[in-house]
Amino acid sequence: MDTIEQALGYVFLDKSLLENALTHSSYANENRGRSTGSNERLEFLGDSVLGMVVAEYLYLENPKLPEGELTRLRANLVCEQSLVLVAQKWNLGTHLKLGRGEESGGGRERQSILADAVEAVLAAVYLDSGLSEASRIIRTFLLDNETQDVIRDYKTALQELVQGEGKQTLVYHLQGEHGPDHAKIFSVEVLIDGVVAGKGEGRSKKEAEQAAARDAIEHN
Repeated sequence: MDTIEQALGYVFLDKSLLENALTHSSYANENRGRSTGSNERLEFLGDSVLGMVVAEYLYLENPKLPEGELTRLRANLVCEQSLVLVAQKWNLGTHLKLGRGEESGGGRERQSILADAVEAVLAAVYLDSGLSEASRIIRTFLLDNETQDVIRDYKTALQELVQGEGKQTLVYHLQGEHGPDHAKIFSVEVLIDGVVAGKGEGRSKKEAEQAAARDAIEHN
């Protein structure tokens, strides 16, 4: 368990909470009376802790976004895909306690198991040290720029923001490209009602457009 504590940057006061968070129901069912029980109850609590922390973060960081867009972004950030990214950062699969069937069936790589275990670990931290420490871990691993860039569709967010403000046109303009053919970098600007609102670069036109949309959201 020392290894996962190092990955989390957190040392548990009550080690049994972490052990419980890493125990899948398949293991608990095969070891009744000898295990701490499955992590399903912790998963239930962790889902609520995660949702609240992410909702607060999005509310404070995006004062111009309407409720519908905030709801969509929260759903994207707490979805299975994003939780699996966190599990991979922690190398969580290697620490799970699985029953023989799940072990032989590739349970350590199963996305649903990994995502549920992340929520259980967050709940364990919450019970061990409170919301502040759980929030720190969520912000460090789930709300970092890398994870958000994987999950968030900035072009859609900007489109909904522009529509919500009653503006008319949203246009992406390719300014140019540079670099060798095998590693070109594209430069794009996005215009709202004819006025440049953001600029971005990327290894493809699509990536550059996403960067320009993000720039527009963050600076307008």
